[in-house]
Amino acid sequence: MEIDILGIDLAKHVFQLHGAERSGRAVHRSKVGRGALIETVQKLRPRVIAMEACSSAHHWARRFTGMGIEVRLLSPQYVTPFVKTNKNDRNDAEAIAEAASRPSMRFVSVKSVEQEDIQAVHRMRAVLVRQRTAVINQIRGLLAERGLIVARSVQAFKRTIPTLLSNESSELTTFCQALLTDMLQHLQALEARIQWLEVAIKDFVKNSALCRKITAVEGIGPLTASAVVGAIGDAKQFSNGRHLAAWLGLVPRQYSSGGKARLQGISKRGDTYLRTLLIHGARTVLQYASGKADRRSQWLQQLIARRGYNCAAVALANKNARILQVLLSTEASYNPAVQ
Repeated sequence: MEIDILGIDLAKHVFQLHGAERSGRAVHRSKVGRGALIETVQKLRPRVIAMEACSSAHHWARRFTGMGIEVRLLSPQYVTPFVKTNKNDRNDAEAIAEAASRPSMRFVSVKSVEQEDIQAVHRMRAVLVRQRTAVINQIRGLLAERGLIVARSVQAFKRTIPTLLSNESSELTTFCQALLTDMLQHLQALEARIQWLEVAIKDFVKNSALCRKITAVEGIGPLTASAVVGAIGDAKQFSNGRHLAAWLGLVPRQYSSGGKARLQGISKRGDTYLRTLLIHGARTVLQYASGKADRRSQWLQQLIARRGYNCAAVALANKNARILQVLLSTEASYNPAVQ
């Protein structure tokens, strides 16, 4: 039995396998436990292993690549059209093998352990930032019930809260003051953890040649640079800059038919977190573009006048994504004079 491609439907404990030969005919179907997966793959020795790019996919991909087997990771949205009739683990594994055998299929590059480390830092930071925002909003809401209004920004909150808690003429009781003081201590602990994670991100940027290279681009700071390298790596899986911009959801969504092109707003596909960082970085550049005479700033000024501030921010994020693809996939260095 020669298996050309082996589709694996990943799970926590039980994995469904579907092996097919080069013609597409199924030659193997089985269920294996987590502990027996490596041994089973060693016995089958498929030429290609296909999996959906979901939880633990990159871990298994690294294991199988170390065994000398080619691994293809697919986005789940590209597998769904190949599922026949009802959805179950067996049909999912077959659909994965079928989708991975298509010559025009697009695959996800396997991430290294270092890339997953930096992504873990970003995800933990995002969680803590959301928790910080929730705590601040909860305290603002409790103070508003007592007739004390605090501005929405974090800086205004830190500046105002000590005065409000020490105001003896307010309706804050001793119990409420103790409660809010305890919440403020929790908030300080959250901020300390966020600062520790940001230090870790800056250390990663210092030790990464790719990160240092792309931070030369206006609007790409340490946070965005580390997130880009953690999610994309060397960007050689993208054939050009537009493909990276499309992967990030920064290009117009099309609904064209009959030879008539219809372009809508940006597609917003891909990594929302990464796209948000690029757009926020572009907004920072727009704040300082006014009055400058270089070619990039003049282009931004004209774009703002013609299409508005938000469209200009997205356009600059799109342009930066294309620049990043070139910088990450080649030996070229960033030269602002030619942009």
